[in-house]
Amino acid sequence: MSMRAVLEVIALDVEDAVAARAGGAARLELVTDMAAAGLPPPVATVAAIRAAVDIDLRVMLRLTDGFAAGDVSRLVGVAEELREAGADQFVLGFLDADGGVDLAAVERLADVLDGCAWTFHRAIDRAADRAALRKQLAGCPGLDTYLTAGSPAGADEGLPTPIAEAGRRGEPGYGQELLVGGGLRLEHVPRLRAAGIDAFHIGGAARPAGWGGAVSETAVREWRRVLDGAAARQVVP
Repeated sequence: MSMRAVLEVIALDVEDAVAARAGGAARLELVTDMAAAGLPPPVATVAAIRAAVDIDLRVMLRLTDGFAAGDVSRLVGVAEELREAGADQFVLGFLDADGGVDLAAVERLADVLDGCAWTFHRAIDRAADRAALRKQLAGCPGLDTYLTAGSPAGADEGLPTPIAEAGRRGEPGYGQELLVGGGLRLEHVPRLRAAGIDAFHIGGAARPAGWGGAVSETAVREWRRVLDGAAARQVVP
């Protein structure tokens, strides 16, 4: 059985996508406007990236910075346009004013996505009760991944949370893949791999020049090397 970890890299354009793929990324998260923490990319960008690389693409569905759904009808229209352009995996997640999951918005989009795989993004790190959120979404069609740093402040503070959740696999609401990201650094990898976590998400860590620069194939390749080395150490003779 393969022990290779998933490495997901944020891509803004074709150049990013090609570099990430060459460095060993298994999946891309497609966004635009990182000043707003990532919004849906133009349909033309999604189509161009799909033509350029042969790995999985997860496309952001969010209208504004933050975790309120806003105009759900408009979101539905964006989702339909992206699906027509060939997108078949997505990233979304919305909270209400009290920090609970906005179940109506999430379920409406899940219905439009019609079985497409999707990630509930770091809104979970802002939830008033993340365990309750997981239980509410347990049977939501297409939901197969949670992206989390464990804390709004990032992985440095939040790492114990996904590690604890990894130990609850098999419980109701804990069947989805844990994708850890948000201030993730290479030194976090051994502890996460030891807990059985095998999916990792990087954005700024793939860009030595910052968000004004492109994804670095070299940086992604180093993450791939470290993840593969950590996986090899998990194999029991």
